[in-house]
Amino acid sequence: MSIVDSAAVNVALVYPMRGPAGIFGPTCELCARLAAEEINEAGGVLGRELRLVPVDGGAPPERVAAEVESLVRMGAVDGVTGWHISSVRQALAPRIAQLVPYVYTALYEGGERTEGVFMTSETPADQLLPAMRLLARERRVRRWYVVGNDYVWPRRTARKAQRYAVDCGGWVTGETYLPLGTHEYRDVLRRIEQTGADAVVMLLVGSDAVRFNRAFARSNLDARCLRLSTLMDENMLIASGPRATTGLYSTAGFFAGLVTRENIDFHGRYARRFGVEAPPLGSLGESCYEGVRLLAALIGQAGTLDVRAIGANAESVSYEGPRGRVWLRDRHLRQRIYLAEADALDFNVVAELTS
Repeated sequence: MSIVDSAAVNVALVYPMRGPAGIFGPTCELCARLAAEEINEAGGVLGRELRLVPVDGGAPPERVAAEVESLVRMGAVDGVTGWHISSVRQALAPRIAQLVPYVYTALYEGGERTEGVFMTSETPADQLLPAMRLLARERRVRRWYVVGNDYVWPRRTARKAQRYAVDCGGWVTGETYLPLGTHEYRDVLRRIEQTGADAVVMLLVGSDAVRFNRAFARSNLDARCLRLSTLMDENMLIASGPRATTGLYSTAGFFAGLVTRENIDFHGRYARRFGVEAPPLGSLGESCYEGVRLLAALIGQAGTLDVRAIGANAESVSYEGPRGRVWLRDRHLRQRIYLAEADALDFNVVAELTS
């Protein structure tokens, strides 16, 4: 843990250093560091340096929550941000509500209403529904199978996917939930094949999704069955390998291959700071850049670290970043959402989605 500077605005950066999500943890860290450095070069937050205090968000949820709560109650951090799974958020949010602002950067199942919590990333209504609608129309997908890890985000998202499938003229043929860290997928692949699914909604985290992609390709299901993931970045794509990405789609607010002025500028700054061999950019790591930027914008707009004042001024917060112009509504960042198709080890954006 970093030494806390009482003269700075200290922010707990909670990101995965282990477990399935650890595959994109290094990109989370570097993107957050880049945001903090850029903010400090521009004068800091309330005229003070912004400093990141790293916390391993890949540890068990109650352990993460206890560590962050301890930092908050000691006055060691003035805010919290980062990518971590919903189980961590659910354990952490009640412990620090109304104490410090908390910017959660992971795509999630929706419905978070805890005061003092702000979300930068995608929710199913804006991300999954329009992607399923487009694939149903363009690829004639009717039969969907859901495969997810066994915790709150996949299970609640799957309930919405069932409704979305019906809205798109289809249905969910089956669901399977697996523990984080699963290595064996033979049984679920057999069930997918038996149901005749046209597409799989993948709600798997990090290296679990990588292993599933490889097993899916080995089974030759990719010859007739699509995959749609709401949590698949370039790090996971590269780890899956080019033979395991045929018919794989991802939906997110950021892709490394997006050709926009903001994204090209972001790539340049990232490469200049960390070198061309730095971990690949992707939506999950980049979300931590957004988290630091949003937290700084919230504090700057309120002119204080007081979480109630921050909440009262939140609806007027907006800024321009790698995702273009974004703004806060109902404590969620509003942004453009895209659908991309894997092409070996790259994502090609095929559509901007509308909910």
